[in-house]
Amino acid sequence: MNSATAPSPAAAPAIRVEGVEKSYGKLHVLTGVDFDVARGSIFALLGSNGAGKTTLVKILSTLLKADAGTATVDGFDVASRPGDVREAISLTGQFAAVDEVLTGRENLVLVARLRHRKDPGAIADDLLERFSLTEAGGRKVATYSGGMRRRLDIAMSLIGNPPVIFLDEPTTGLDPQARMEVWQTIRRLADGGTTVLLTTQYLDEAEQLADRIAILHQGTIIQNGTLAELQRLLPPAKVEYVEKQPTLEEVFLALVGEEPAGKDQS
Repeated sequence: MNSATAPSPAAAPAIRVEGVEKSYGKLHVLTGVDFDVARGSIFALLGSNGAGKTTLVKILSTLLKADAGTATVDGFDVASRPGDVREAISLTGQFAAVDEVLTGRENLVLVARLRHRKDPGAIADDLLERFSLTEAGGRKVATYSGGMRRRLDIAMSLIGNPPVIFLDEPTTGLDPQARMEVWQTIRRLADGGTTVLLTTQYLDEAEQLADRIAILHQGTIIQNGTLAELQRLLPPAKVEYVEKQPTLEEVFLALVGEEPAGKDQS
């Protein structure tokens, strides 16, 4: 690849979003979104249902066109270089896209063949080991738990070693144990150098996983920072017997102007 077409250097953000807007008729979903995502980090896009998280992911993955603004992924502009962006990313939606009739290994081999990869069997075996699915690899996916299906889904999305992965509400509908399994998988991805953009409405998920958290509310990013930086937006902790830092839930609700659930509003 020559210098004229090469993506941005490693020091540049893996994802850059500037002034992105998107409307559906009179419904303004995104009204000017800005943020950067550092390479090899986990970035959580936190917001309520309908905040625009999935719309933004679709724009970044070239499935939708923005009405205004610019976005780059791995150094490629999503509007002018969509083919290069698709080569650099993987997208995992809210529900596992696996074939239940096939075994776990067969699902991986199928995707590797569709992507014209050499030695698909070896690729499948490596991913089964990486995602702790080796023993289950010969079983039909219909017998898998929710967490196992999601781990297999993420493993399938990594065939080809994309540097950037989008996980859109990856633990929706999973039980607590399955959520923990997926969390461990996401941490391992980042530890291996993959950039992860995670959308979620679960505050504890963002709190546990993210290097940085952006709160998307009414179509724009109202705050963006580390968990510690967001916690400092509220008044200092009151010291009685134990110093208690504000939770991410308290920060989120304060920023979007809502009362915590269960608080007496009389």
